Amino acid sequence: MSIVIFLCILLALWQGFYWVFVDLMEVFKPYSVPSPLGVGERFVELLSDGTLLQATGNSLLRGIAGYLIAVLLGLAVGLLINHFKYLQKNLKPLILGIQTLPSVCWVPFSILWFGLSTQAILFVVVMGAAFSIAISVDNAIKNVQPIYIKAALTMGAGKRQLYRHVIFPACLPELVTGLKQGWSFAWRALMAGEVMTTSIGLGQTLILGRDLADINQVMLVMVVIVVVGIVIDKCIFSVIEKKLLVKRGLWVQGH
Repeated sequence: MSIVIFLCILLALWQGFYWVFVDLMEVFKPYSVPSPLGVGERFVELLSDGTLLQATGNSLLRGIAGYLIAVLLGLAVGLLINHFKYLQKNLKPLILGIQTLPSVCWVPFSILWFGLSTQAILFVVVMGAAFSIAISVDNAIKNVQPIYIKAALTMGAGKRQLYRHVIFPACLPELVTGLKQGWSFAWRALMAGEVMTTSIGLGQTLILGRDLADINQVMLVMVVIVVVGIVIDKCIFSVIEKKLLVKRGLWVQGH
């Protein structure tokens, strides 16, 4: 309930700012400052004609598809880096450097290689998230208590048993955190890919609002992007994290 009150206060302050500085004092031009009422009107319009639902659905499908590919690639690379000291020494620093690249840097490559297509968008998503996931996998495995591994080896566990019954269960909470971070990178990379293409999605809808000088549409799309990110986090990753903590007796009631 408190979050609802807080959001209502923010909306009231936002609308008040618009009335004072745009309508009354005319400090800013109406086309340069969004207002809650204007954003609400655009929401109703885009929702009624199906544009918003189609854009959100397309973006979600692309984001999930690209993220799943990035997870598979990141898991494979992370395991290889952790297993082979040569790759740990030489490849990991390179991945850490590439990870700092903004996702938009991959857009020219994606357009040249795949054209203005869905494959181009997926490429940007994968490149934006896979390296982060790979680093997270490596770090999660490294942070497993050495005593667990020593005990398993003492009891005669092989490599496969070690990973399946010891390392993977021990690093799972931190791994989920890394996967959640990877999703945030993937979602941001998706927007970078969509704004550069003509495929219908949230990114393309945002750019259309910019081209039409419709600041309310631009703001609406930004709000939808944030809301979708929050919903995915709360309904999927936070639930998984809570279940893992409860299972291990680490969840504090009322946390």
